[in-house]
Amino acid sequence: MTLARMMEIDRDALVCDLAEVYGILDYKALPVPLLAALASGLRDNSRIKMKMNGQQIPVDTMLLAALVDQMAMSVWMWSENSKKGRDRPRSVLALLTGQETQEEENPGFATPEEYERKRAEIIKGGRHGN
Repeated sequence: MTLARMMEIDRDALVCDLAEVYGILDYKALPVPLLAALASGLRDNSRIKMKMNGQQIPVDTMLLAALVDQMAMSVWMWSENSKKGRDRPRSVLALLTGQETQEEENPGFATPEEYERKRAEIIKGGRHGN
């Protein structure tokens, strides 16, 4: 990552990172080679590096959210609610990233009877809905 590219992507994010990490309030007062070295030394969770990598949240936060999701799903799978196919836990990671997960789009079947009904519909209608 070059300094020029960082400034092109989001100068304000870079300025905020430099002020927060190094206490630099006037980056223009620094020699360009020093400024480039400091900018490249910013951590991966800095505003500018996250923006350049297309990240909405830091990796450690994503990992923690994924752990919470897995734990919630494990607990739910042993509950009466899971047997009845209701109150499935929402994904914290999906909420943090503003995305839906595949599980939310296709929750599966709550009972074997639901599965058999859907299977019969598909077979009756043909493989491709013909």
